Amino acid sequence: MILMGILILAGVSAPFSQSKYGHPYYFLFHQATYGLLLGGILFFMLLKINLEKLKKISPLLLLINLVLLIMVFLPVIGSKAGGSNSWLDFRIFSFQPSEFLKLTFILYLASFLASRAERPGRKINFLVFLTVAGLISLLLILQPDVGTLGIIILTAILMYFSSRTPIWQNVLIILLSAGGFIALMKFSAYRFNRLTAFLNPSADPQGIGYQVSQSIMTVGSGGLLGQGLGLAEEKFGLLPQPISDSIFVIFAKEAGFAGAIILISFFLIFLWLGFKIARKSKNLFSQLLALGITSWIVLQAFVNIGAMIGIMPLTGIPLPFISYGGSALITELAGAGILLNISKQSMR
Repeated sequence: MILMGILILAGVSAPFSQSKYGHPYYFLFHQATYGLLLGGILFFMLLKINLEKLKKISPLLLLINLVLLIMVFLPVIGSKAGGSNSWLDFRIFSFQPSEFLKLTFILYLASFLASRAERPGRKINFLVFLTVAGLISLLLILQPDVGTLGIIILTAILMYFSSRTPIWQNVLIILLSAGGFIALMKFSAYRFNRLTAFLNPSADPQGIGYQVSQSIMTVGSGGLLGQGLGLAEEKFGLLPQPISDSIFVIFAKEAGFAGAIILISFFLIFLWLGFKIARKSKNLFSQLLALGITSWIVLQAFVNIGAMIGIMPLTGIPLPFISYGGSALITELAGAGILLNISKQSMR
């Protein structure tokens, strides 16, 4: 999938790189050196790390991530992109803390739930979890980054349900989450317009429904075998965010239905292998951690693809391992490293 991402990005990003930086490989070089290189280093580090040590430091990692999330609202270092205060810019480098939050919260939640099961006599206040989840929700809503919040909440619900927690707690989490997202839709014109575009993209094809309508037409025009890599004209500005959120649309047109099915199959294989690792894990922490990482990556993939073909509302989240974005690729490679570490431990 990473190889496919690099190949797709090389063709899709060339026009933007040329017009903005004077050469066609700026985005490709940035993805390879920042995302792939740093992510690869983190991948091998987490492949070797002791999982018990990772469990112990998971609350600290989440705390550091929450501090970074707060820092995006500070002047000078806080950077705004795409209408969201999601970036920290230190001039030499910049990154998106909300991407790392997906993994640090999964680590924390796996540790929290495993500790609860391992000490049945110890009373762990359910309000602690709700407080942490509420703080995360507040920070992501203020950015705003509701797409990331949705992936985190869905993953948390799956992990919580799988840890044999009381049914009433699971029901309460689902009700609170559903109520919160309904309120976000109702009181935000931008999010309500996205929902309207999803329900009826043809109502305003040149306005709020433009991206959905254009994405569906672009995917459909790829046919069975596609028009050839590098030949989709939509990447020249006809389609918003072609190197990140909409990269699947460009690939589907260039590689056709056959290429899209191959890419989707890779994510299904990832799902199967990830759940297989979780099932064979030796302890609850590893099981929940493998389940959380697998669910996060596959959920995000299918939410992104679903939004691009009109079966889900637009969320603005990238396609894992494929879309441009150093912070996202680093986090995804880190998650893959932990998955392989869990698999290695289960085979001993």
